[in-house]
Amino acid sequence: MAFQTSFCIVMAIFITSISSSQATTFQVGGKDGWTLRPSESYNNWSSRLRFLINDTLHFKYNGASDSVLVVNKGDFDGCNANNPITKLDGGDSSFKFDRSGPFYFITGNKSNCDQGQKLIVVVLALRNRSPPPAVATPPSPAVSPPSRTPGLTPPANSPGGGSAPSPGGGGGGSSGGNNPSGDTTSPPAQSAATPRLLGTIIAWMVTVMFALWGLY
Repeated sequence: MAFQTSFCIVMAIFITSISSSQATTFQVGGKDGWTLRPSESYNNWSSRLRFLINDTLHFKYNGASDSVLVVNKGDFDGCNANNPITKLDGGDSSFKFDRSGPFYFITGNKSNCDQGQKLIVVVLALRNRSPPPAVATPPSPAVSPPSRTPGLTPPANSPGGGSAPSPGGGGGGSSGGNNPSGDTTSPPAQSAATPRLLGTIIAWMVTVMFALWGLY
């Protein structure tokens, strides 16, 4: 039990260290910092970046006349600085993302906020910055359709509509002697027995071979 507890603690520390090493710090506004009229609007700046849990925003601003407030969406829309979730001041501040979802930042100067000094950042739940490579699924081998055995073509009826003559020569109302085509003489009986004779000979030869094998 003590070993399992120690193992879990070590793994938790290891995973935390990996996540921390992959975290990124973003300079809000770039070289302009947190100010009223940056060279690139803050929402345009955040929309082209990807923010993940444990990443950090770094704010540089005039600490004597400005600050950074983390607020909810309602206070963000109305530039309400009276009820901040978190207040950052002093001119050099950092904010670390501890969850996924949207974060709303406004300046503590209401006049500047009304003129657009505010920022929305959406934090993704994924920890990895690059998606894993897609694994290509090998195509399944094509199954060839089973070959068809050509069927036997049934005998065609005579032009006069009569049925084919029976082996006994009684069909169609005419005798086999008057109709040469009606002669259906059966093949000799010995030809049918030939395969049976060959099978008997082969079986006998196999038996002799096994007997000779036993002598050696």
